[in-house]
Amino acid sequence: MSQNKKHSELIFEISWEVCNKVGGIYTVLSTKANTLCSLFQDQVIFIGPDFGKENTSSSFKESPRLLQSWRKSSNLPEDVKVRVGRWDIPGQPIVILVDYKSLYSQKDSLYGEIWNEFKVDSLHAYGDYDESCMFAYGAALVIEDYVKFANKDNNLSVYAHFDEWTTGMGLLYLKKHMPSIYTAFTTHATSIGRSICGNNKPLYDYMSGYNGDQMADELNMQSKHSLEKTAALQADIFTTVSDVTAVECKQLIGREPIVTPNGFELDFVPVKAQYTKKRAEARKKLLQVAQSLIGTELNDDTLLIATSGRNEFRNKGLDAFIDSMNILRSKWTNSEKKIVAFMMVPAWVKEERADLVEKMNSGSSVELDNRIITHNLNNFGEDAVYNKMRYLGINNDANENVYVIYVPCYLNGNDGVFNMEYYDLLIGLDCTVFASYYEPWGYTPMESVAFGVPTITTDLSGFGQWVLSKCGDGFEQSGVKVIHRTDSNYSSVVDQISTNLASYLGEDQRAKKTAQNNAKKTAKKATWNSFIKHYEKAYKSVLKK
Repeated sequence: MSQNKKHSELIFEISWEVCNKVGGIYTVLSTKANTLCSLFQDQVIFIGPDFGKENTSSSFKESPRLLQSWRKSSNLPEDVKVRVGRWDIPGQPIVILVDYKSLYSQKDSLYGEIWNEFKVDSLHAYGDYDESCMFAYGAALVIEDYVKFANKDNNLSVYAHFDEWTTGMGLLYLKKHMPSIYTAFTTHATSIGRSICGNNKPLYDYMSGYNGDQMADELNMQSKHSLEKTAALQADIFTTVSDVTAVECKQLIGREPIVTPNGFELDFVPVKAQYTKKRAEARKKLLQVAQSLIGTELNDDTLLIATSGRNEFRNKGLDAFIDSMNILRSKWTNSEKKIVAFMMVPAWVKEERADLVEKMNSGSSVELDNRIITHNLNNFGEDAVYNKMRYLGINNDANENVYVIYVPCYLNGNDGVFNMEYYDLLIGLDCTVFASYYEPWGYTPMESVAFGVPTITTDLSGFGQWVLSKCGDGFEQSGVKVIHRTDSNYSSVVDQISTNLASYLGEDQRAKKTAQNNAKKTAKKATWNSFIKHYEKAYKSVLKK
């Protein structure tokens, strides 16, 4: 890729999470955009799904003037509607949102075409398969039309970068209809690997014995796996985010990927006086919610810790976090400094708890019946986190020294209790824990250190392995404690988390400040400015071929 010839390259990045904050890939793209745009300006175009104006993220700023010449001369099918604007994030990249709903009428013919050409099995599809494929198909039609308009002189090198199996159908459509476009496919986590772990099967000890196709049949994942595998094999460039997932891809998909680690942008982190102000606001809110829920006064120097991320009970180490907090309850005897541990993991939320909100607003001293959760769930009886806490007898009685609070909502600034976004609360924590069993990269610990919050993670995460190789293990070296985790050492992991937490939280302010500074230094090594070179290398590799 050339950084000097502005008009020699055109890069499309296609993802379900463009302007759609539903998972970690949103963070990958929204932070990478700034570095990409600084290199290639408006030659970078992101493509995401359009859910209608009433459901569109406020980060999408529509602009009728952008790409106006293309839109006037577009030959897109009438049933493919698009909106063009900018993504209101650092870099302000151009975004095309695709309304794909009208394409369902073409689903069977598309699936038949892709079966005849590539043998992708869509017969066993269920769940979000059809929706993902229709979006990906719509994105491919947009790329096809735009490239025909923009590349009349055939002087463009066009790259279409597809993220996750959800976009694979678009990649395959372009491979057949516009083979001159260089295609890149990134799996952030293989669908079959995630499924193996989610079904409580040991992934790592038996990795060399797994066959991806066989496991897809066993776990009813035939269509997703078939699409993901075929897209990976057909793409000109196949990448993944860490050495951990590279092993998984080679074994379960059958192609060795290029590793392109995920970076972060520090633009999201306030500095100096603003940092101090934001941290104080976060702590005030966290303590207010905790005090109202538990029914006891908490000092300003109460130690605040958390885990967060997708609500995958085993994969994300939520089980290990709860067990380690239960052990910490007996280890932590310092009644002068209490600990509040927040589990910020979205579940099937019904509504905010009216009794909690009323108590927060009124300052009432009325004791709440339930002191462990901030929102009502639709499925209390089936929620693994809630029932694990209940089973262990975690009730947050006022006389305890360690409290665990379940926050089962998206922290988007409008949850009814905190009404602050996740980053605006993260900055107020003293430490975080991400005890992941299955974690291809690990944005949550990376975000934590970026905000100067020391963290504990495992070496089954890509980020954990990167820290060990580049920054050193431990709060006193990198602000990150990386715990060794395998298929068979769960008890040891739980004990190490509680031991390291008790040790760190018991340190004096000087030691904690050192750990916070080390965390920030680690974050500076993991910015996209450092990691974008891996993408450039990947793109250049296809030109050589």
